[in-house]
Amino acid sequence: MITPAFELTQDPDFLTVKIRVPYARASEFDIYFEGEDFKFYAKPYFLRQLTLPGRIVEDGREKASYNTDEGTFTIQLPKEVPGQYFEGLDMLTSLLAPKKSRSAKPLVEEMAASAELCEENEEEFDWEMEQIPYEESPPPLQHPYGFGNLRSGVFQRLQDELSDVIDIKDPDQTPAEERRRRRLAAEAAKFEPDHYLADFFEDEAIKHLLKYKPWWIDAHKKMTALQGGSHQEHDSPAFVVFSEAEREQMRKFTNKSFLLDKRSRRHVYLGLIDILLAYCYEIRVNEGDKNVESSWNIRKLSAALCWLEVSFCSIHDVLVSFGRRVLCYPLYRHFELVTRACSDTVMILQLGKAAVLKCLLDIHKIFMESDPAYILNDLFITDYCIWIQKVKSKKLAALCESLQKTTLSKSHMGLELEELEAAAVLVQEEEKALKAAGTVSKQQLLCSESETSDSEESSSTSSSETEGSDSDEQESSTSEDGEINSLQGTLQEERTAPLIDCNGLRQGTDTRAMEVGDGKSKVSLQSTTPPGKLVEELEMQIQSAMRLSEQPEGLATAGCISQEQEENPVPEPDRFSEDAAGKGNFLEVSPKPNPLLFLCSTNEDED
Repeated sequence: MITPAFELTQDPDFLTVKIRVPYARASEFDIYFEGEDFKFYAKPYFLRQLTLPGRIVEDGREKASYNTDEGTFTIQLPKEVPGQYFEGLDMLTSLLAPKKSRSAKPLVEEMAASAELCEENEEEFDWEMEQIPYEESPPPLQHPYGFGNLRSGVFQRLQDELSDVIDIKDPDQTPAEERRRRRLAAEAAKFEPDHYLADFFEDEAIKHLLKYKPWWIDAHKKMTALQGGSHQEHDSPAFVVFSEAEREQMRKFTNKSFLLDKRSRRHVYLGLIDILLAYCYEIRVNEGDKNVESSWNIRKLSAALCWLEVSFCSIHDVLVSFGRRVLCYPLYRHFELVTRACSDTVMILQLGKAAVLKCLLDIHKIFMESDPAYILNDLFITDYCIWIQKVKSKKLAALCESLQKTTLSKSHMGLELEELEAAAVLVQEEEKALKAAGTVSKQQLLCSESETSDSEESSSTSSSETEGSDSDEQESSTSEDGEINSLQGTLQEERTAPLIDCNGLRQGTDTRAMEVGDGKSKVSLQSTTPPGKLVEELEMQIQSAMRLSEQPEGLATAGCISQEQEENPVPEPDRFSEDAAGKGNFLEVSPKPNPLLFLCSTNEDED
């Protein structure tokens, strides 16, 4: 037979049961209800028995209807006491539990029920009272762990497969105090001051995450607004709605009872806070989205899940453990995320066990979809989902109030956070001071450089003007010097060449330089020689020619020859001619008249 999907709602006078039975024979169905029992059958669906939290009565006001389009039966049952509130109608696993056996035989179920009864009747214990750590007697062969310390030997059989799920090695042979000691040592070794300070100073991403509002914040605001600020848990289920998938999860759970002593029950409550804190952190940092790291975040931040911690002494001890792990392992390591997770957990507990169950169902789904973490559902989460449905609301209210009163500061972490922050602030102030000093010196340097550049620009301007005038002068002087040099070169050439031969003509000069014909010179030396010097030179040549003309003919001829030998030495064979008799004679003077002499004599005659 198939257990149908169903849900229960209520108003002051009626309890409404809505049962979804698609493809059932609507013409053949049976309904039975009496007192706290309700049964339903419509082939192939069979709702064996619902144990209701209040009594119903058959008085003629009951009615049922069937919606063929949706395939649902809706049954309204009158309450025996009008106005009575039925608590826990959304705890489907608990409603499906069989009634307690009335047999006198001491069955296990009877013992579990007796244990639950004792839990409800026991006196309230102080949640803030420091409990003495449990001193284990000579350790047994295997040390327990899991929900209520009811499991052992699991990891001994699956050590290789489950080594990635928990951090402790061989938990079956490790006592609880040794697990705690190893956990604290691992956290101290994992803490990274640089990572913490980076998130502390560069907290833009942290501030963004702190602004996120998960679903329980809106539900808590609605509850507070409607109740005038006073928390009444029996109204909270109206603000927590289970999805169909979550209802299906609850129907699949096997109802059972747990034999828990006082110490085990305290560990279960403290472990619940530890798991909820890790879940609240995961939801906030991922803003409600699930990813491949969700399973890792929850189990890594919960010491109960990751180290099988069973030695929590108080709520404060749980908060310190959670805070240390937040500052050591995940991506975002900021103390504000620790305090915000605490306030989120308080809201969830104030919304009642329906909100707690919704969170546990979500954790169960996350672990079920993660291959190595599914074992944690069998060890913890499934039992928590079943157990929380049977917890009395006043227990959760007391736990919530104690959590709300518990304070947590950075000094409790044991990681010297305040000292690190103070040192980092001092370093930042020094860096700012050095940077400011460097900025001032840089500005001064820039000012001095600008002044120097201004002076250099002014000097360069004046020097450029001076250089301009000098260049003009140099150009003019250069042109003049060029003319003088060219003239001096011409004179030097004239001086090196023989000036006048024996006939009074210049030797070694181009015939184009001077030609006398038709009574005038075709080309004169005035174009290349200064007029004054040319006149002086001509005057000296004329005077020398005049002196030669005044001497006797023989002396003049000899003088001309000697002068010619001095100025133009000729080889010996050219100076003398030897005849056959071996006698040497002087060469005869050319009878060609001297033009200069002719000019000089003509000028004298005119004078």
